[in-house]
Amino acid sequence: MTKGSWNIFSDLGFGPVEAQNLLLRAQVRSALVIWYKESGLKQAPAAKQLGITQPRFNQLLKGMIKDFSLDALVNMASLAGLHLHLNVEPFPMPKKNINPTKALKLPVRKPSKAA
Repeated sequence: MTKGSWNIFSDLGFGPVEAQNLLLRAQVRSALVIWYKESGLKQAPAAKQLGITQPRFNQLLKGMIKDFSLDALVNMASLAGLHLHLNVEPFPMPKKNINPTKALKLPVRKPSKAA
């Protein structure tokens, strides 16, 4: 048996950037599910409070985090009255050097030559 890391998404083979984003989205989603269960609300009123439709809220309850941006989840948590905070600290990176531009799949711009 292999011991897992601090991030299940990393263990599943996602790159470090995507794994971190998925972990944060899963954590906010879990907080929203707990809020919903403790609220006693039905899905439609809960969805309305979060500013989304009932079918969209149902997707959230089913764990479809790929369909929700971190920004959208943070907004919903705020509307639910949840206090969010972000603790930023270094996380383990693979031993090989990772170019952040490649990890994020950003285009590389070459500096323009001054005339």
